[in-house]
Amino acid sequence: MDLDTEVERIFRQENSEEDEEEEEKMKRPPSSYGSMKSDDDVMEEEEKMEEADKVSFSFPFPVALPASTAHDGTGLQMIRSASPETLYTMTTQQTRPPGAVVIDTRSSDLDFSEPDDDEEEDADEILIANSPEPPEPVEPEDEMQDENGQPGRLHPEQDLPHIFKSIQNVLTSLTSDDLLKFKVSFYQWEPKMSLSQVMEGDLLDFVDRSLEMLGQDRSLLHTIKTLENIAMKPEADELRNSCKRALIRYRLKQYLIEKHHIIREGVVRAGRQNLLNKIYVEPHVTTRGYGGVDPSHEYGRSPMSPSTLQVPTADTFVGLNNLFRLKTCDGKPVRTVVTTGIPGIGLTVSVGRVCLDWAELKANKDMQFVIKLSFRIFWLLRKKELPLSQTSSIVELIQYHNPECKDLKQLEEEDCKFLIIMDSFDCYPALLDWQNAPVINDNYTQAHPDVLIVNIIRGTVLRGARLWILGRQAAVSQIPSQYIDVATELQVFSDEKVDKFLSIRFSNAELRSKILAHYKRLPSLCILARHPLVCWMVATVCERWFKYRHYGVHPPRLTPFHGSILIFQTNRHLEYYYGLPENDLKWGANENNRINKIGKMALKMLERNTGVFFEEDVKEFGMKVTDVTVFSGLCTELPTAGSDRKRTYCFLHFNFQEFIAALYVFTMFRSECKNVLDTALMHKPKPKLFASKDQTKSTVALVQCALERTLASPPGHYDMFLRFLCGILNPACHDSLLRGCLYSHRAPKVAGLEDVQRLLEQTILTAEENRVENLKECLREMTQKDE
Repeated sequence: MDLDTEVERIFRQENSEEDEEEEEKMKRPPSSYGSMKSDDDVMEEEEKMEEADKVSFSFPFPVALPASTAHDGTGLQMIRSASPETLYTMTTQQTRPPGAVVIDTRSSDLDFSEPDDDEEEDADEILIANSPEPPEPVEPEDEMQDENGQPGRLHPEQDLPHIFKSIQNVLTSLTSDDLLKFKVSFYQWEPKMSLSQVMEGDLLDFVDRSLEMLGQDRSLLHTIKTLENIAMKPEADELRNSCKRALIRYRLKQYLIEKHHIIREGVVRAGRQNLLNKIYVEPHVTTRGYGGVDPSHEYGRSPMSPSTLQVPTADTFVGLNNLFRLKTCDGKPVRTVVTTGIPGIGLTVSVGRVCLDWAELKANKDMQFVIKLSFRIFWLLRKKELPLSQTSSIVELIQYHNPECKDLKQLEEEDCKFLIIMDSFDCYPALLDWQNAPVINDNYTQAHPDVLIVNIIRGTVLRGARLWILGRQAAVSQIPSQYIDVATELQVFSDEKVDKFLSIRFSNAELRSKILAHYKRLPSLCILARHPLVCWMVATVCERWFKYRHYGVHPPRLTPFHGSILIFQTNRHLEYYYGLPENDLKWGANENNRINKIGKMALKMLERNTGVFFEEDVKEFGMKVTDVTVFSGLCTELPTAGSDRKRTYCFLHFNFQEFIAALYVFTMFRSECKNVLDTALMHKPKPKLFASKDQTKSTVALVQCALERTLASPPGHYDMFLRFLCGILNPACHDSLLRGCLYSHRAPKVAGLEDVQRLLEQTILTAEENRVENLKECLREMTQKDE
């Protein structure tokens, strides 16, 4: 059976079940390529125009193809005669200088009536253009904004007009038989287009229709594949080379969408995948960082001075997608932007948001390529855990980490504007020699990872790149300031953003309202939930517990959330810095010792009534500064203040310092039978609850010591410490949440909890009025079973 007979057979089969209504749906607006119309169509059109005393003209080329935001799976509406306003005409009207000549490319009817004498000077001169090439759009001085309010435009070789022209040029070179063979093969491999849609019309109609229905990326790829299927590899290679920049962008887009469109939150549960686009709430990003620590406290106190913890004002906020629209002090575009934040603030999620917006053409379209190059890759290369030589070039490393960038020679071009995202600086613990590292001047020189990183940040390697570096403040602070154009910082959520985060996660309105009302019953949890990690925990815990009847009668407990932060950050430490698999994150003696030492330091800080510590404090307790301030995920570095430029550190929040101090006290009591608070009882008579000396080491003695410290100190000094200690005594915390982490599965149960309960009840009856409320909270934290 010959090709013509096969085409006719397919036509009959396809049209046999179609009625007139379906045929009407398949009709398209009239083509704007007037020169390709039949003579009868042209004559009929001219007769209609003469009757209306109008003059019509058209072009033998695509008049205006505006930049499209469509991607695979969405249609592209080409501008036709029914839509006379085009990107070119709109841009011209907005940006033309006075008296400039305007080339009108619209195929709508034109009125050639003589203008009035008074209007002749202001009237634009109308030129009828019949050249075979479309006019170039008038470029405004400032960058145009798209429909998302984002400035920037695609590179000409990545935009729709270039792809249209490239496909058209290749298909024009085919003979009529080859073109027919191409169309039949195109139809057989593309289910979204019917045979009539493929075969009807001229060549320009086919290209127009395929781009409109398939999107520019899918249409281009399918055209190349079809040419290869019909043994026209030279034509396929010609089209591939002509659109190489667009193809590389497409492959990068697909990689980034696949990697970031689903957000990983905690342990991934089967069937529970959250799309980043649906649940993401953008935190505030400020260009004037103060450390990112929330100074709020339930008792309105903070042991740190107001100058130490500050909150940036709204006029310093900048959108994530606008980081590279910022200017340096001398008005030049920024090259290197550094973004920091406290542990768990969402740096990785922010990277995913920026990558996804670029891949979906929502922002930063003028960035031809977005390439991720994590510091973790450099560290693996340094440890010789990659199938590459330890001395590799930056091009080799990019191609290994991003196979989509193979043969990406465009990075060498002066007009190539691309973004390199280097996240997780804290995953590269080696100190870099910024002064003595050799200078590299090209992208192909092989060097040690330390040298590559220094030269990338210096700007001698990947010269045309915009560089986005992310990491924890204590790690990023080693970069010399002369290499940083803008330093930014992610902030905790505002109360409004917390409500938004919790609201958009749940489609069930009743559950949503319950969760929002429930967490607000506890003031300290409202403050803690501003941290994005805790906000996610609130959503997860409440969703699980509200499945049980009677949950929500009592306010939530505060201690389990702090315990969950500790577990989450320690597991992340094992996974990220030690490379342990997610299902084998077992805590060892090193983790337990580090947590105990950090807790001991927190208790000493609490006794001194301070919320900041320094390098000598860390060394006093036998720890390394990087282990505490970078790897633990429990502390952060504050901006250097004062003339001595002394580096200052603190915990994620002052509440967490109080929790980790209470946890240390309980751990020493349970693991070593030591009451580190009993110094207050040494010179005092034993309470009636203590019948013997041994009972001073009992659970009730531990709480008695904490009570005496609390009641003998100003309100707010030890109150939250006491509440956390009572919360840890709750079996749901120490015997369930922390079992297998800090405490062995074979550890004996804590005895004497009934005596502690009686002690708290007696103290409530005799305590001062301003202490009663916190004592009741202590009792509830210890006895309440649900979270």
